[in-house]
Amino acid sequence: MIHAADVREWRNRDVVDLKGHKIGVLESIYVNTATDESAMATVRVGLPTRQRLAFVPLDDAVLGPDYVRVAYAKALVKKAPSVGMDDILPAEEEEAIFQHYDMAYQTGANGERQLARR
Repeated sequence: MIHAADVREWRNRDVVDLKGHKIGVLESIYVNTATDESAMATVRVGLPTRQRLAFVPLDDAVLGPDYVRVAYAKALVKKAPSVGMDDILPAEEEEAIFQHYDMAYQTGANGERQLARR
């Protein structure tokens, strides 16, 4: 698992799928606000002039010497909800990410977000 404190070390590393196909480049880590553990990463995808940040879960992610391997296919990640390179994730769009990956989504007891960028 990627720890949020280690994101500086892993930023700009290739993100690959289970078959080793490059998806993009690791940009940032989002933690679960309830546990403060790494939950999602944003991956720079797209053409150099039209890049965006796609979200991918970090469950079962494996760190290699110069890559991060995620447990999701390249095609699925590239179709995932995304934000612009300089944008932040709006709270109301958070649930769509979890739905895209068939994951349960639950806000905090007082409606707090489930994800926070580190």
